[in-house]
Amino acid sequence: MIGLFLLIAFLLSTLPAAAQAPGPGQPIKLGSVIFQGSFRTRLEGWHWFQGEANNSYAFSGNILRFGFSQQKKSFDWQIEFAAPFLLGLPDDAIAPAPQLQFGFGGNYYAANKNSRNAGMIFPKQVFVRLKGLFGDQAQSLRLGRFEFNDGTEVAPADPTLAALKRERIPQRLIGAFGFTHVMRSFDGVHYVYSLPKFNLTFAGAQPTRGVFQVDGWGNLHTAFGYLAATGQVPGRRGAGEWRLFGIYYHDWRNILFTDNQSLTVRRGNIANIGIGTFGAHYLHTEQTSAGPVDFLFWGALQTGRWGRQDHTGGVYTIEAGWQPKILPGLKPWINGGYSYSTGDNDPSDNKHKTFFQILPTPRPYARFPFFNMMNNQDISGMLTLRPHRALKVRSEFHSLKLTSAKDLWYLGGGAFQPWTFGYVGRPSNGARSLANLIDAGVDYAVNARLSVSAYYGYAIGKSVIAAIYPKGKNGSYGYLELSHRF
Repeated sequence: MIGLFLLIAFLLSTLPAAAQAPGPGQPIKLGSVIFQGSFRTRLEGWHWFQGEANNSYAFSGNILRFGFSQQKKSFDWQIEFAAPFLLGLPDDAIAPAPQLQFGFGGNYYAANKNSRNAGMIFPKQVFVRLKGLFGDQAQSLRLGRFEFNDGTEVAPADPTLAALKRERIPQRLIGAFGFTHVMRSFDGVHYVYSLPKFNLTFAGAQPTRGVFQVDGWGNLHTAFGYLAATGQVPGRRGAGEWRLFGIYYHDWRNILFTDNQSLTVRRGNIANIGIGTFGAHYLHTEQTSAGPVDFLFWGALQTGRWGRQDHTGGVYTIEAGWQPKILPGLKPWINGGYSYSTGDNDPSDNKHKTFFQILPTPRPYARFPFFNMMNNQDISGMLTLRPHRALKVRSEFHSLKLTSAKDLWYLGGGAFQPWTFGYVGRPSNGARSLANLIDAGVDYAVNARLSVSAYYGYAIGKSVIAAIYPKGKNGSYGYLELSHRF
């Protein structure tokens, strides 16, 4: 943290004294330095599966972000602060195991010392980016605290391919957890070598505290190294993109893991986690007489150590989409897919086989976030409508079940506190059927600075949920959100 303060002091010393009044839709300028920020407020309504705690409540989650940045020929820099504040958190939405937290309200309450109202200000991003390394404009190096999302190295030129990638690839394994009201950043280095049709990216960093905890000052005793090569595949009637990536993740916090072993065995398994993940994605879109079609594959294999156990795991997702030429005023996009991740089918052996999702942002792939990509199988269908360039309506259906009935039902998105593992597991009770989920969301850009979003999801619980929450196996989640940039 001392290095961050010295970096802030150096960068602030470069600020000019005179400010330039912004024009319509323009950022505030102080000479060549830009001041900008955003404010997001969301009213969340939870109706969790019914058990021995309050399952129906609402609270307000908010985050203000503001900072300075400057672009120079040989470098650029940014200083950004975040001020999250949570209002009206439920103090009765946590039950003893196995029911645990009843939605995100319980998570925020527990992560902030059992406070119903919590807030903090901390440095969200503080970095310098050196451009044109060794006289080569294709190379850059970012140092400091920054946000990082895997899979966002390149934005394809083809609009369909770009939209498909933006919605269905990023943050599956490493993400800023932007849906939460605190989020996470990373302290480290980020190197990019970028050519028109090829990109090589390396990042090595420690995640910061945050996500559910409003104190985002420090980092954690976990770290990752990420290396990815991405290439574009041009075509006469379409386009494609491939990516190969490798991630090494290390967790040396020496805390109790979440897995399907007994508590006594887990207490004896405390040691470092070291996992290598090796994967790829391929996207393709093709123009046809019936409308554009697209295809997506994403997958990864894992090996390493899970404390004192050997670790292996795997995951893959296959999706296909079609934008039919019918109803041109609505611009429909239909998508269907299947996702599979390994689970552990023998808690008594010395092998951990549950796919580990590292530090993701689960919410883009679980819009009612009661599941993630661990010990999970997901048959999904999606319909997106764009009746106006400023309006998007999207509905999804998910049929969810556990891969292994001898493993757990997992939730969470990775480490966010020194003393909290980051994932919660509930017992399967020998069952696999988890839930069917149907939802709908609306996003409307009022103008270039103001946007409004609304969402509602309804989960029909199956045998896994019914065994844990016998008073009510169905749940719902909805919100109304406003976001303003300045």
